Amino acid sequence: MLEGKRYLKLNDIEAYRISFALSNSVWKIVVLWKNFEKDTIGKQFARAVDSISANIAEGFGRYSKKDKINFYRYARASVYECFDWNEKARVRGIISQNQYEQIFNELQKLPKSINSLIKYTTNQLTI
Repeated sequence: MLEGKRYLKLNDIEAYRISFALSNSVWKIVVLWKNFEKDTIGKQFARAVDSISANIAEGFGRYSKKDKINFYRYARASVYECFDWNEKARVRGIISQNQYEQIFNELQKLPKSINSLIKYTTNQLTI
């Protein structure tokens, strides 16, 4: 490592930290649901929320700027999918209003944070 130069680590990325914590929160909620709810909405909600941090991590590990940004865009799209699953879970009475709001508030932070990551990648990386 070059003297005084600090390399970015995955946990330095705000969007990753938020989405990783959110995925664990959603997991804890979904595993308590009845089988029908778990099998229909729960599995898809858990997969979608897990894919946010997973795509950020995969993008972080990619070499080219274009590849990185592509995976960050997939992560951002998964955020919007999660808004839909969260809303369906609320409307169908599967989650409490408090759970809904907690998930919603965390999801709201992510598009801006992921957009900042895309902008940083675009401006700071050379390849």
